[in-house]
Amino acid sequence: MDMFNKKVLAVVIASTLGLVACGSDDNNEQVAAVQVDLRILETSDLHTNIMDYDYYKTKYDPTIGLARTASLIKQQGAEVNNFVLVDNGDLLQGSPMGDYVADNFKRDNTIGGTHPAYKAMNTLGYSVGNIGNHEFNYGLDFLEEALAGANFPYINANVLCEADCWEGKAKGDNLFTPYIIEEKTVIDSNGDQQTVKIGYIGFVPPQILLWDKQNLSGKVTVLGIVEAAEKFIPMMKAEGADVIVAIPHSGVGTPSNPVDVNDENATYALSLVEGIDAITFGHSHSVFPSATFEGLENADLEKGTINGVAAVMPGRWGDNLGIVDLKLEMQNGAWVVIDRSAKASPIYDKNAEQPELVTADNGIRDAVALEHQGTLSYVDQPIGKASADMYSFLTLVQDDPSVQIVSDAQIAKVKANLTDALKDIPVLSAAAPFKAGGRHSTAADADSYVQVPAGDLTYKNAADLYLYPNTMVAVKLTGAELKDWLECSANQFNQIDPNISTPQNLINWDTHRTYNFDVIDGVTYKIDVTQPTKFDGDCKLVNEDANRIVDLAYTQDDTVFTGDELAKKEFIVATNNYRAFGGKFAGTGADYVIMELPDSNREALAQYITDETETNGEVDPSADNNWDFVTIDTATQLDIRFETQDSELADKFVIDNQVRPLTKRTDLTDEFGFAIYNIDLTTPVTK
Repeated sequence: MDMFNKKVLAVVIASTLGLVACGSDDNNEQVAAVQVDLRILETSDLHTNIMDYDYYKTKYDPTIGLARTASLIKQQGAEVNNFVLVDNGDLLQGSPMGDYVADNFKRDNTIGGTHPAYKAMNTLGYSVGNIGNHEFNYGLDFLEEALAGANFPYINANVLCEADCWEGKAKGDNLFTPYIIEEKTVIDSNGDQQTVKIGYIGFVPPQILLWDKQNLSGKVTVLGIVEAAEKFIPMMKAEGADVIVAIPHSGVGTPSNPVDVNDENATYALSLVEGIDAITFGHSHSVFPSATFEGLENADLEKGTINGVAAVMPGRWGDNLGIVDLKLEMQNGAWVVIDRSAKASPIYDKNAEQPELVTADNGIRDAVALEHQGTLSYVDQPIGKASADMYSFLTLVQDDPSVQIVSDAQIAKVKANLTDALKDIPVLSAAAPFKAGGRHSTAADADSYVQVPAGDLTYKNAADLYLYPNTMVAVKLTGAELKDWLECSANQFNQIDPNISTPQNLINWDTHRTYNFDVIDGVTYKIDVTQPTKFDGDCKLVNEDANRIVDLAYTQDDTVFTGDELAKKEFIVATNNYRAFGGKFAGTGADYVIMELPDSNREALAQYITDETETNGEVDPSADNNWDFVTIDTATQLDIRFETQDSELADKFVIDNQVRPLTKRTDLTDEFGFAIYNIDLTTPVTK
């Protein structure tokens, strides 16, 4: 036996005997199988929140930022012998720092060195990064240059080259490396070195072809997420991967239809694909495991598994770190996962005695110090002046100035670019609240509201009002299609029973994203929340006879169009590329598009503010209250509730601006830190 070292002996015993006792003539001594504990750490949806800093409020923010998450990464890594670190994507867009870098590229056609996201991440030892959908927002040239600054590999298995691809890729080739297998040196339970081959495979939603049509049309095609997984995972196994980690930039999805090839949210479906040992996912900005997913079929929220596969989703902007722990055992010459668990660990807990659970990593701050200063200067560029506050605290329950000013800007931009053939068609606008309490799924969401006060405005205010780098697009549709667009938008509200006095929640946080709550300006209408919804959150028809949108009207030269006359009338709707090409809402999709402008919606907004200020001395963002709820006629005392920010600023705004009677509940608390209000939908509006 002297010729064998301890490591070889352990492997031989484990591979031939597993957990079986090793007998001898003298005793019945048991030899433990060789085991390895492997920890997988995940960041996701950082959206260029590298600094723990709120550029809209110009102050440090301990609830966000890789600078804080980095400290947690180091803590969690130090607790174990073996760990790897992965990023799930949506990294290069989403904060003013991301806009600052993209603006430099737009002006000079170069980033001018390493992207600040990679300056920071290169200090942390990432094993791999995945491509998110927002990585495509600034075009493939920008993405190619940005990725060159990462000193870790990138993967994606479902984006294929169509034409004019980089690095000599031919049509049908994967645009990115579909997967990699890392030979990881680990320490086993005996303190000896072993090698575990960890396979990583990444995915992005197929919907990138719609969301970034202007950047990707004719250049790439996209496989379904599960389709790509079923193609490549057997290859990874054949190449010797001991453990396979799937990194889908994709939400949970639903068990009811888990194998739709084009599903945007396909994590549940991936958990059913043979060979996957862990899933580190993202995209929907939620936290898994958490109470948000209570009741999800075959999900163990204590263990952190979906269909027995370890799975984690770490929120957004660095507010959580994903942690997966796998226990491997050598059995018959192969590593086998014998136990698994997953959790998301926050960087901040408002209910803790010391809410800041970690301090900032100064190495990250130092790495991006130059870009941080550049971003501060970038967002402080003056653009004009506003006559009123633009806060989105009430944007889900009444017409709102933060949405109104976006609509006004979009209408002005489209009207200025109409051709003679289109100039007689009325121009409307569809705009949604992008910051309206996030997704009501993490404590940080309670801070996610537009907060732009009256007075002098800078570019950071325009970025606060319009969060995404979408571009201006307009569609042409009929009044009938316009009504169905609004019917889908009205899925934002739960159905209210007018005959019960028990509490009823107005806002549908579960199946309708607030950024899909489109308000269409230029028409007037009311929403009857006592009626069932006609469409679900994906605008799929669920009740053909439902009719929530009532009193829909368009007024032109003192003529009011309603009913069948309005249904036949043509309209142009100013919106963004995401909505116009998405095809989700009625009247959208490529066939309806009649105008594509190179300007971003944010640029159009900033220019509108400047033009209005130069002409009138200031811009007036006051809501025109073109939409409201139908007043409920009932003798029952209703208890209808909604959530908004819990702050003195929000309290004052609600008091000063409420259209319907609103009452703050001081006797109730919200699990995520939101204030709870009652809204009176039974008293007719008199103002």
